[in-house]
Amino acid sequence: MIDRQKLGRNGEDAAAAYLRERGWRILERNFRYGKAGEIDIIARDGEWTVFVEVKSRRSLACGAPEYAVTPSKQRQLMRLARGYMYLHGAGELLCRFDVITVEYRTGGDHSIHHYENAFTAMS
Repeated sequence: MIDRQKLGRNGEDAAAAYLRERGWRILERNFRYGKAGEIDIIARDGEWTVFVEVKSRRSLACGAPEYAVTPSKQRQLMRLARGYMYLHGAGELLCRFDVITVEYRTGGDHSIHHYENAFTAMS
């Protein structure tokens, strides 16, 4: 049985590989801005900068992983995205927020679900 941190790290690695296979360029992983938290993956999809939250689960006993991206978590990710844009002088950047879930099954096999534009920034 792998611990939660390792499960999360493995899920983020699987999500990054999934995005690279689709031609995305990974800009940053585990981006932190102050004490606001962390964005798992920041990537480029064509002209879009995409802020990706990755959720990994071994079972659905506690619910589907995408439901863990609560309104509070969404606000946190938006604050972090603004911090990223500020640090990189990005100004008006075409950006969106995606969620990728990684569900592990017995034997180490996994499935990935990608929710593009999972939520939008609110003013």
